[in-house]
Amino acid sequence: MENTIIVEILAYVKKEYGTIPDNPWKKYPENKVLRHKDNNKWYGLLMPVEKRKLGLSGTGDVDIINLKCDPMLAEILRQQDGILPAYHMNHTKWISILLDGSVDMDTILNQIDMSYQLTT
Repeated sequence: MENTIIVEILAYVKKEYGTIPDNPWKKYPENKVLRHKDNNKWYGLLMPVEKRKLGLSGTGDVDIINLKCDPMLAEILRQQDGILPAYHMNHTKWISILLDGSVDMDTILNQIDMSYQLTT
């Protein structure tokens, strides 16, 4: 069953930006890239990641979204629960947000908007 937060994110980016996610990796069909239609730049990446790879306790995967972020703001945001240095991306300019309910939807959507603007 798909994460309801991911469903809400996908509906939001489609409505706001006309984004239809793509999957460039056949090996990882659950990974979804959010791109600009005009320049093809990424502004988000949705994927499950093993908790241990994120330095989290417990076993299994957790869904995340990687988003571009102003470096100074990223440093502040990473002090909040559920916001981490970006997994598999530049840790200064990107953040990973856990999609497990630990970060409120308004914060997630605001960060999506910021990432979209930063990658225009």
